[in-house]
Amino acid sequence: MGSPEFAVPTLRELFAEFDVIGVVTQPDKPKGRGRKVLPTPVKMQALSVGLPVAEFDNPSSPEFMGILRGWRPDVIVVAAYGKILPESVLALPVMGCVNLHASLLPRHRGASPISSSILQGDKVTGVCTILMDKGMDTGDILLKEEIRIRPDDTAGTLHDRLLKPGAELVVRTLKEMMNNKIRPVRQDHSAATYTKPLSKADGQVDWNLDSEYLGRLIRAMNPWPGAFCSLREETVKIWEAEPEEGQAVPGRVQAIRTDGVVVGTGHGLLRLGMVQTPAKTKITGAEFARGRRLNTSDIFD
Repeated sequence: MGSPEFAVPTLRELFAEFDVIGVVTQPDKPKGRGRKVLPTPVKMQALSVGLPVAEFDNPSSPEFMGILRGWRPDVIVVAAYGKILPESVLALPVMGCVNLHASLLPRHRGASPISSSILQGDKVTGVCTILMDKGMDTGDILLKEEIRIRPDDTAGTLHDRLLKPGAELVVRTLKEMMNNKIRPVRQDHSAATYTKPLSKADGQVDWNLDSEYLGRLIRAMNPWPGAFCSLREETVKIWEAEPEEGQAVPGRVQAIRTDGVVVGTGHGLLRLGMVQTPAKTKITGAEFARGRRLNTSDIFD
């Protein structure tokens, strides 16, 4: 069970190592500016290798349960399916339901663990497999693997670096479960932190916050939803930025340099290295400054 690109390598590895009898994903949905109806990446991968696909938005429906019972799975692997599974599904497979999660649980339970790990300034994250229960990412941990977060990691680059370790961890988990080599470990629920699905509003830059946090925000919101602010009533997306020492009025342009536009924050400065305006391609901060004829009286909102 999976939907986005994050789950595709896991499906590939499972298909290569085990007898995959079916794939469950979310229904085709309109995407992008043109709102063209497109299948999920998992559906496309499944169809490319001839696997049967069931598409459900409601995993509690009788139709859904009927398909699962017909497949009679030994185990169900879940990787970013996007829906909470009812207890009737969790109890169906003999070996249970194994979930791949893109953090080191119990930290960053929920829908956006990769972005949250960057936003919170974590130095290390990783992937883990858990034996699912009725809670949200509360099941016992089966296996885990740590990944160090690089200073320049965005949510996109970190996502990509977690794909292969995650897929390999799932395969190793199933093999060790089959050979009775895994002892599930109960999570420390008192140490749990939670994330929520990201919305476009989460990318809004508040210049009163400190530059270190804003630098992380810009990386955490890249590629989606993208960090943004406004200048002269025009929305500006910020794709690359670096915190610097110094102080200026929050939002005010402090300097215009060949390596970017330097802007004041609540504490410290932020150099904007790559930006984008509506319907335009990404450009350097210096190119943006020249094109808009910025000066030190300009203020970003």
